[in-house]
Amino acid sequence: MLLLAGSAVAQTAPSPRTDARSRVTEEGDAAMERLRAATARRKAEAARSPTIPAVPDGAVRRRAADALRRRAGSPPMEARARAGVTTGHESLAAQRDAMAKRLGQALGLEAPEMAAVAGIVVPAPDGWVPVLFVSSSMPVATLRTYAGQLERVGGVLAFRGMPGGMTRVAPMAKLSAEILRRDPGCTGPSCAMRSVQVIVDPLVFRQHGIARVPALAMIPGDPTQPYCEREEGSQRSPQVVYGDAALSGLLNEFARLGGNLEVRDARRRLENR
Repeated sequence: MLLLAGSAVAQTAPSPRTDARSRVTEEGDAAMERLRAATARRKAEAARSPTIPAVPDGAVRRRAADALRRRAGSPPMEARARAGVTTGHESLAAQRDAMAKRLGQALGLEAPEMAAVAGIVVPAPDGWVPVLFVSSSMPVATLRTYAGQLERVGGVLAFRGMPGGMTRVAPMAKLSAEILRRDPGCTGPSCAMRSVQVIVDPLVFRQHGIARVPALAMIPGDPTQPYCEREEGSQRSPQVVYGDAALSGLLNEFARLGGNLEVRDARRRLENR
């Protein structure tokens, strides 16, 4: 009897597998209920949120345009902006002067030699500008003669590179000072300098295919303009004249080859002085 009773109890007791299945079912039902509740909350929040039209209608656009037109300017703000621009320009000029002075002190150069490195400040050229391609291997006396002639016509002396390499400024500074001094025997910061710009520009040599010097080109606009401000192909001479001759002879040869219009102003200035 005891065995039979024990068998009956064992048969009616739930198995572990049945209990696990029941728990899984209950947990799944609870998860689905939480998902339904979260979905309902999200829909309710979306219904309460204001809707923004994807594209404003005509009335909204007109109101926005009217508001922009009615917006009054702020004279004090504009005055502060103009003052800020002016201050920025003055600060940049002061920094440039300070850097030039420090560079001169580091290189042991005097004031006129530093001016020669930077290029004498002259008014921006108009029309066609004579550019004489030269080399540091040419005699200084010849370069000085060309500088005097170019000063009369607002021309530019162009070098392909600097003596001693592009990383050495001092030799080019001294050469420029020797070329631009009005009195070759003068020394010191009080020496008068010619108003001729000296540039080192290998790109303009390559652009015009300069194979030997001296050579003359007539370039439109400002040949001393920085590379980043130039328009590609905008500063090209229609032709190049070669020859170890005076500037007047080079200009005449340029005109003979069909460039009379380009050299007209330069020839007139050269003749009037």
